Order: sequence, then C-alpha cells, then structure tokens
Amino acid sequence: MLDGKTIAITRSKDDASEFIELAEKNNARPLLLPTIELVSKGEKIVDEFLESIKEYDPDYSVFMSSKAVKLLFDTAKKVDQLEKLQLAVANTMVMSVGPKTTLALEKEGIKVNYQPRLYSSVGVGEEFTKIHAVGRKVIVPRSGASTPFLKELLNKIGIDVLEIHLYDVCAFRDTSQWNEFRELFSQDKVDGIVFTSVSSVRGFFEIMTKDYEKSKLIENLEKTQVIAIGPFTADELKNFYVKNIVSKVHTVLGSFDTLKETLLQ
Repeated sequence: MLDGKTIAITRSKDDASEFIELAEKNNARPLLLPTIELVSKGEKIVDEFLESIKEYDPDYSVFMSSKAVKLLFDTAKKVDQLEKLQLAVANTMVMSVGPKTTLALEKEGIKVNYQPRLYSSVGVGEEFTKIHAVGRKVIVPRSGASTPFLKELLNKIGIDVLEIHLYDVCAFRDTSQWNEFRELFSQDKVDGIVFTSVSSVRGFFEIMTKDYEKSKLIENLEKTQVIAIGPFTADELKNFYVKNIVSKVHTVLGSFDTLKETLLQ
C-alpha cells in the first residue's frame, strides 16, 4: 500500500479514472495534471479521411489512441456521416494499439481484427511482421504531434503508410488546476509523477517553466520518482534531462504498478 503518498499523472480528470481508482485503493493521494489540449482540425477531417480511404484504398486502418477514435467518430456524427465512416473503416482490417482504443472502436460498432501484445508503435510493427503484411497499405488517423517512428518502422517492414492528422495539441491553458500540485511540488511533497506521452512532457515543461527556472524544475524533479509510460515518453524526458523509469507495460495500470514497486523499494 502507498499509505499517504502523493502521486500525479499528466492527465485530466476525464482521462484519469483508472489512475484515481488505483491510487485510492492503495491509500495514495492522486493529483491530476492536464498537460495538453486537443485542437481539432475541424469538420473537414471526416471528408479528408473518407476521401483518403477512397483514393488510397488501404488494406488496414490503424488506430493509435482512443482520442483519435472519439474525435473522428464524434465529428462524423456531427456532420451526419457516421454510417459512411463505419462502412469505410469496416472495409479495412482494423488494428488497435491497445485495449482502451479497442474498447472505443467497439463502442462505435467497429470490429477490431488485431491488437498487439505490446501496446505501442513497436507492438504494432511486431503485429504486422507476424501477419506478413509486406506490400500492403495502411491508413493511420492520428495526432499531428506524433513522432514519425511508426511510419518509418512500417516502411522498413515493406508496408506503405498514409497518416491523416486529425488534430494538433497545445499546452493546457487553464492551469489553475495545477495550483495544488505547484504548492506540494515546491515543498518536495510529490512522491511520484507518471508521464503518459511525449506531448505531456512538453506540456508539463511549458506550464511549469512559467513559475520555475528550468534548472530548478529539473532539480526538484530529481526528488520525486518519475515514470514514463513508454520508451518515447522516456526519451523526451531525457531530452529535458529528467531521470526516469520506463513502465514495464505501456499502460496506465503498468505505469502505476511500476511507480508503486519503485516507491516501496
């Protein structure tokens, strides 16, 4: 049990229900740090996606986050194109990066054909290698802030990739929600922080450097246990000179378990 420990995650309340539940079960105090906001590219994303499916004629569609699923399908509902979108996606073999994304797709009536063992870009690459998809075409609707790693990896395997950027991200603007964290962090009373994406690392530094010198911020972070949900997040933290431990399983549950294990050592 993490009796009395204060632990933070770089997510908003809407996205952190699992983390809150895990923290409370372990008698820890959860702090939520909404670091990024999605900036949709508007209603045109549905037409762009449908047009791309028609022209590109992909064999597979790959969804890398539940956010991308929700945004695409919610926008389709708004512009009365849901059935068209469902049919277009269903005409491809669908791969989801992990269980949360699978659940989001299933809620929209989409059957998921593949989900990798590792919930990451590397896992997606492994899955495509396993199913011998050389020469096939893949469409990936995702964030404009994504790294090129997945596309480059699939290209190396011999797969053609078209990425459709549905949204960009910016640092979270209403930082009043950070007040409690700022106060506890300045007193060295935050025991652990879980970073959940490359964008969340950038958002964290953009928000916190308004109040802290970068060197002081890094110094304070050395007094707390920093967990990266996956290797790309870990690399971004290293770019900011922040020591961290990579979660063994690249999910919120996996990150929580890694944090708990580290704090109880």
